[in-house]
Amino acid sequence: MLTGVFFVDDVDMYMKQPENETADIALQKLDEQHKKYKFMEVNLMQKKKRLKQQVPDIKQTLDILRHVKKKKESEESLSTRFLLADQLYCQADVPPTDRVCLWLGANVMLEYSTGEAETLLAKNHQAANESLAQIEEDLDFIRDQYTTTEVNMARVYNWDVKRRQALAGTAASASAS
Repeated sequence: MLTGVFFVDDVDMYMKQPENETADIALQKLDEQHKKYKFMEVNLMQKKKRLKQQVPDIKQTLDILRHVKKKKESEESLSTRFLLADQLYCQADVPPTDRVCLWLGANVMLEYSTGEAETLLAKNHQAANESLAQIEEDLDFIRDQYTTTEVNMARVYNWDVKRRQALAGTAASASAS
């Protein structure tokens, strides 16, 4: 699980911490955090995009498998077209069967009984949906942390500007006297 960024409520107390020697060092640390959250957000968005493509494919394969099972029960052959290559289809009559082959990825295909295949696809569909929900939750968290870090950076920067103005005002009044 991801850990959250603290909100810098009291900038004076924050800047008195030993690791924050100067405002530049504190801003540099906050900027590093900011970049880490941005990197995590980009990675999660890529995973989300990939899952959003996979979920409909799994669902479609599951629907086709259920159709094949129904045809097996009615003892009818299944007339279909399937993709051989880009833009190239082939007509086929598939006799009733209780075995199917599934592409698992990385050029791997395995033969399953229709029941095993349905169980596997249903489990994969559920896992993909759960992963998608978890990624959405993680993205919300990352965005909150990203925003908190930006606010912290602005608060430290403004604190430093006020401190420099106060020092300049003190130096100007000391040289005037």
